[in-house]
Amino acid sequence: MDFALIVRGGTLPDGRVADIGITGETIAAIEPELNAAAGTVIDAHGNLVAPPFVDPHFHMDATLSYGIPRINASGTLLEGISLWGELKPLLTHEAVRERALAYCDWAVSMGLLAIRTHVDVCDDRLLAVEALLDVKKTVAPYIDLQLVAFPQDGLYRSPTALENTVRALDMGVDIVGGIPHFERTMADGTRSVTELCEIAARRGLMVDLHCDETDDPLSRHIEQLAYETQRLGLQGRVAGSHLTSMHSMDNYYVSKLLPLIAEAGVSAIPNPLINIMLQGRHDTFPKRRGLTRVKEMLAMGIRVGWGQDCVLDPWYSLGTADMLDVAFMGLHVAQMSSPADMARCFDMVTNVNAAIMGLDHLGLAVGKRASLVVLDAGNPVEAIRLRPERLCVIARGKVVAERTKQETRLSIAGRPTQVNRRHKAAGSLS
Repeated sequence: MDFALIVRGGTLPDGRVADIGITGETIAAIEPELNAAAGTVIDAHGNLVAPPFVDPHFHMDATLSYGIPRINASGTLLEGISLWGELKPLLTHEAVRERALAYCDWAVSMGLLAIRTHVDVCDDRLLAVEALLDVKKTVAPYIDLQLVAFPQDGLYRSPTALENTVRALDMGVDIVGGIPHFERTMADGTRSVTELCEIAARRGLMVDLHCDETDDPLSRHIEQLAYETQRLGLQGRVAGSHLTSMHSMDNYYVSKLLPLIAEAGVSAIPNPLINIMLQGRHDTFPKRRGLTRVKEMLAMGIRVGWGQDCVLDPWYSLGTADMLDVAFMGLHVAQMSSPADMARCFDMVTNVNAAIMGLDHLGLAVGKRASLVVLDAGNPVEAIRLRPERLCVIARGKVVAERTKQETRLSIAGRPTQVNRRHKAAGSLS
């Protein structure tokens, strides 16, 4: 059997060394050695071959807008929301589209081939919705792009948000979003969770709510989200993003809450880069960092993935579209330092995030879509440590990005002439 493309000799995340044969858009074979020809051969010997990176939480309508019309001086979530309100009237279809496409170029270069983006529906023009629906069609040959109808200013707090949410879904937006903690009262927030979940149930859609992104330990809308998920039979289709209030909740309440989330099959999407940047801004010391209880949720069997959230926008002044940056920060703040935990963080930004998004066609297995990435690293933990070059990115069976391996030349007497930061296996002294 011949193939259109073979990736030879790469190390898979589970440690196997294998050739991957690709036919059309599909992985047709994974074997220790494929005795076959191919139109294109990628030499991956000594390098990690992984599923594509997946980001289940992003804001593409705002990305790359940093500094327009001004910078977030306080660095707080609330000023970021206010600043976004100043920016929205200045948006044009073309500007949103071009910034989003530029970000998608960055994403492809980093092996990030699936993104779930929340799009604000509180602008009655629904300009950003139209622009991102256009972007979704444009990038479909290489990026799975999901859109979430997101009433940024509150489903009830913004007078036309509910109507606009339904309009956006009618236009083809994929997922129901919300922000219950930003409503005027806790009661309104609870009511918004119920109404949004009912909309999703009627339409057969997934739900992804910004949930309890606050330092207030009494913000407990995740409890209502878990309840509605079970009541409406939405198990496996619901995610709670951020969940930062859980960082500040008392342990007794959390001991009740986590089993409820697990029973309902609600996924959690913390966003470590943004959560630790925005939370705890009202604290002196000790200062809360706001990341939700990741290890505790994992121990309870809750599906947890890492999200990126923002790149160069009103809320965050940094970012490179690198999901390994996200895993690296999450690993540190959640103190996931064991070898198994570190490897799990890599899985969270690939396979787990794909599962949260319902992208069953992604993964390194025969019959899956031929989308994968070759990294200048020996294993998943080394990939997180180095955040290395993506030597080759393949989307739907086609090479979409390539980069040569970078090594630094040294001019030091008695030392090697070249150096990189790859490291021999633990225990090796030679």
